[in-house]
Amino acid sequence: MKKKYGLTPSDLRSICDPKMFTFKNTAEVNPLDEVIGQERAVQAINFGLNMKSPGYNIFVTGLEGTGKSTIIRDLVNRQAKILPSPADWCMVNNFKDEYRPKAISVPTGKATRFSKTISKLIDDLKKELPKTFEHESYHQRQSEIQKKYSDQQKEMIQKLEASAKEKNIQLNRTKTGYQIIPIVKEKPISPEEFMALPKETKSEIEERISMVQSEVDVTIRELNKINQVMTSQFEKLMEDIALFVVKQRIDIIREEYKECKDILAYLDEMQADILENVKDFISPPEPKLPVEGFMLQSAKPSFQRYKVNVLVDQKSLKGAPVIFETNPTHHNVFGQIEKRAHMGTIITDFTMIQAGSLLRANGGYLIMEIESILMNPFVWEALKRALQNKLLFIEDLASGLGYGTSSLRPEPIPLEVKVVLFGSYHLFHLLQNYDSKFNKIFKVRADFDHEVEKSQDTIQQYARFIARVCKEEELLPLTPKGVAAIVEYGEKYIENQKKLSLRFGAIMGILKEADYWAKKRNAKRVSDKDVITAFNEYRFRYNLYEEKIHESYVDDTIMIDVKGDVVGQVNALSVFQIGDFMFGRPSRITAETYMGKQGVVNIEREAKLSGKTHDKGVLILSGYLGRTFAQNYPLSLSISITFEQSYGGIDGDSASSTELYAVISSLSNIPIHQGIAVTGSVNQKGQIQAIGGVNQKIEGFFDVCKSKGLTGKQGVLIPRANVKNLMLKKDVIDAVKKGKFHIYQVSTIEEGIEILTDVPAGTPDKEGYFPGGTVYGKVQEKLKRYLEQSFKLKKQFEDEDATTI
Repeated sequence: MKKKYGLTPSDLRSICDPKMFTFKNTAEVNPLDEVIGQERAVQAINFGLNMKSPGYNIFVTGLEGTGKSTIIRDLVNRQAKILPSPADWCMVNNFKDEYRPKAISVPTGKATRFSKTISKLIDDLKKELPKTFEHESYHQRQSEIQKKYSDQQKEMIQKLEASAKEKNIQLNRTKTGYQIIPIVKEKPISPEEFMALPKETKSEIEERISMVQSEVDVTIRELNKINQVMTSQFEKLMEDIALFVVKQRIDIIREEYKECKDILAYLDEMQADILENVKDFISPPEPKLPVEGFMLQSAKPSFQRYKVNVLVDQKSLKGAPVIFETNPTHHNVFGQIEKRAHMGTIITDFTMIQAGSLLRANGGYLIMEIESILMNPFVWEALKRALQNKLLFIEDLASGLGYGTSSLRPEPIPLEVKVVLFGSYHLFHLLQNYDSKFNKIFKVRADFDHEVEKSQDTIQQYARFIARVCKEEELLPLTPKGVAAIVEYGEKYIENQKKLSLRFGAIMGILKEADYWAKKRNAKRVSDKDVITAFNEYRFRYNLYEEKIHESYVDDTIMIDVKGDVVGQVNALSVFQIGDFMFGRPSRITAETYMGKQGVVNIEREAKLSGKTHDKGVLILSGYLGRTFAQNYPLSLSISITFEQSYGGIDGDSASSTELYAVISSLSNIPIHQGIAVTGSVNQKGQIQAIGGVNQKIEGFFDVCKSKGLTGKQGVLIPRANVKNLMLKKDVIDAVKKGKFHIYQVSTIEEGIEILTDVPAGTPDKEGYFPGGTVYGKVQEKLKRYLEQSFKLKKQFEDEDATTI
């Protein structure tokens, strides 16, 4: 009966034949220059990179270690090389509003040169402008202007004095204006003498004084106008001379950057500001008076406003920029406005503005991890805003939150960047479902697979991948047997005989460790022995907990029978996981059945030690029992199920079939072989469903059986759907070859109970009754007896109640 369900040794592992490789070692193999098995992801990435419409940024998902980072970098760098290099960016002063500095684009690779050119221009003007204004020609023209307007002023003053003299009025100049003194008998009189004059005489003099005062007022206004005109002429002279000197030098710069509108506009504004503040270039500062207690130094003219702050210089760049931001803080991504302490306060200016990775990637690609972005406050919202508006704002984060002093607010910079984000499935689904802007900004999803179909081509690509790693990491080349061992490791890692793992992070780890062990034995090539050693040593470093648990089975601290037959008791298989390390071990499940109406009682659930998936698996048992045995009469029983010696949480439904076997054994009173452990979930129709960790479970039970002694009757019952997942270790396969251990495949509960009891399950007749002597027949008999006994007891209790009344 068991033989038809038993698996052969060839079913237990997929073997890679080294003879399929024609090379002597991987040094002869061309390194891999393509992507293995990620057609969907690569196509999505290429689509996103080439799509020019807004919103087609890329979100990359996939398990860790699938090579997402490496593949993305290769594809993005390849695309970036064929694109033109973007313009440089500089931050300059806004001469109209110093709190709103401007960012200007500069031809690619010329930002630093432009900054130095402007610095040299200002240094040159600081030398040449004073020389120009000290020249004799300037002073001569200045004297001519002064003489011209001074003569006009003298003439007007002479006319005023002559007019006053005619009216017997004397004018005396003072610091505050003109003093008007009347003349009587050719002599000036005092105020006392004036008051002593007759009334008619005083009226006449006052009239003449009024007339002269009017003339004085008119003359003073005219003199002021002449002064203003003269000052204007001086300024115009100074501006004309300064313009000649400044324009001559700035025109050279204009010619060099004549195609750049931003630079030309800035040069015009800078020229106007220099001419307006030309005195800063030619006049020394006026000394300040000392203040009691300390001496204030004279403030020097500041030429800081003419500096050019280089934000991004792409001089050494070939193609578009590709920036991988590993620490996406707000400052690192968007830039910052630095500050410095000065005389007890904090100051800043446009020269202290620093670019972030978003600006450095402008015109190219920016790659980041979404988890790191979400861990940094304000970055995600600011990133969405920048991508949606295609504008970059470099802001003072503290000032924007209401902390610190007021700061600069640079004008926004046009943004044209493609953002690629890495993230988990969980975060992708959260953002897609709860962030309304996410789907508008990240319209392309590139999903990386963790496995690929095994074929001749993919196996050869594996060999080329190994060759590439060996070359890049300077590892010893692998022999064909070494490559075959890595291929088998790829199958075991993914637990599928028909597929290969694409989680190259783990494979690279094994390659590096195998190289270490090969070098340690002074080998020139890495063989399969080195690969196996690397795998075993890795396991040894992590399996201390596994060994401690195993000791508990050996010394019977944990009670497990691997021999004999017991009613209502089955060995289930479970998986322990610590980080990436997994191992399997058996657990005893017992079931007790008795009369009652409670149905299935899951002790783990009652003790709050089980998860939702495990609870669901237990509840399915009621459905199967009802479907199979309650078609003619109702079930009247109680079932108690538990994992013995289980003190921690339990979850998963992989033991649901095991629990059902224990229940059927208890109801039929037919013992179960304790040497056979069981794994597999079950549905309400009794079909055995696939589970995870099948290799770890089999190997874990094998280790326990081996320690307690192999009898030739021990084995594991697995779902038929899991046969393709078998990649068992050599010890298990050798034991199966020798007939000391067995692996059985089943697809239904009926098949499994026959293997566990060596008794036919039984097939119901048309009326739903199972034959006597079968497992299900005995179950049916006990259930019928329970029901009859319950009716009998019910009638007895009713009769007793009637007699009492």
